[in-house]
Amino acid sequence: MIIGRVLGLADAEVADTLAATHRAFADRHDDMAAVFHRSFEQVAHHIEHPEDLSEDRRMLIGAYFSHEYSIEAAALNNPSIVPAPDQSGLEPGELRFVMSLRAIGEGHISCIEFRSGVLGSDGEPRIDDPGPQPKTGTRTLSFYDKGFFTSRLMELGALNDISGPILDSLAEQFTIEDVEEAIRSHGRLAERPIAFETIRVIHWLASSNYSLDFEPDSQLSERVIFPAGPTESQGMEDARFVDFTDDDGSVRFFATYTAFDGFQILPQLIETPDFVSFRIRTLGGIRAINKGIALFPRKIDGRFAALSRYDNESNYVMFSDTVRFWDHAERLQVPKSPWELVQIGNCGSPLETEAGWLVITHGVGPMRQYSLGAILLDLDDPRQVVGHLDEPILVPEEDERDGYVPNVVYSCGSLIHGDLLVLPYGYSDEATRIATIPVDDLLGRLAG
Repeated sequence: MIIGRVLGLADAEVADTLAATHRAFADRHDDMAAVFHRSFEQVAHHIEHPEDLSEDRRMLIGAYFSHEYSIEAAALNNPSIVPAPDQSGLEPGELRFVMSLRAIGEGHISCIEFRSGVLGSDGEPRIDDPGPQPKTGTRTLSFYDKGFFTSRLMELGALNDISGPILDSLAEQFTIEDVEEAIRSHGRLAERPIAFETIRVIHWLASSNYSLDFEPDSQLSERVIFPAGPTESQGMEDARFVDFTDDDGSVRFFATYTAFDGFQILPQLIETPDFVSFRIRTLGGIRAINKGIALFPRKIDGRFAALSRYDNESNYVMFSDTVRFWDHAERLQVPKSPWELVQIGNCGSPLETEAGWLVITHGVGPMRQYSLGAILLDLDDPRQVVGHLDEPILVPEEDERDGYVPNVVYSCGSLIHGDLLVLPYGYSDEATRIATIPVDDLLGRLAG
């Protein structure tokens, strides 16, 4: 046992080892002591009297349970882009933006990173230099709504005579600690044959809702949303951010992403007002499945709307009274053109234009090549497709074809700046570029 070995070290060995560790790593982190303290607190319950340990020994135990992780070891790709909350101090015609990226690290585990920059009046992007010391923020588990939790368990096939009594003992709003206590108070249920899997699903779901806070003075590019809940233990994939304007004119930022635990995926929702504090929650409803949910930037006829690909093949539009629950979907588009015959999907939230909702799409063709296309939806009734490109607008160039996943271009969100579509895209799970396309030209092709 590692803790036992550290407890067996002489005081001088503890001091020397801790000092050497600080010398080797202190300049790579803002506050090594805080890192070690957090790691120690996570394992302190394994020690009979942790309060009796010296500060050095506590910190050294924390050091043995800390490690650096290469968050971009494989790729930095699949971006989305939104206007930044703060647009002060810019020249006329400029736009400050926030770009999210999927960072693929050791073991192919993905997290969500950010970059900031400014689009010039000519659409030319200026990317800010990234900060040197990534941070994962402070995580706080959330309260849960009993009705939503029950519905989600039903969809996951875990609403049964094991979960029923546990749910009955919970209040309408509860914490994960309440769940743990309810499970302990129904100890005899654990003897039932289906108990292990049911309780695993309850834990799995309850741990997937949390808040994440960063220091306000940290650089945006240093903030990393790293997998925290069991549903995302093997990655957080392809966040699609959108600046959402509510009926009262207030703006908040939503993002949908795919949580992956190594066996199954779960659509999740991020909400933030400022990219400093984030709230992460699960999505529910029989259509909130599969990858690629993308929210519209405003309500339509008083309802939330979203694109989806719940059948893993075609594009759909969904409507809901709540942003978290999606039960109905209508098919918009099926694979039709040769470059998209395998499957199609969206490349982020629809963009509102006078001609209609502009949707950038992706399609998979021969040799699993991914290309980007576009469709146009009716502004008042986005169930109606009013334009569809037969040819892609972007295919992998020769220098974009080789990478971790070859022959791919892919995006999770774009924006319109002036008369240009600004389209960041990842290529071959390797890196990210930004393309610009005259909006009028694209709309002319869609309407023609």
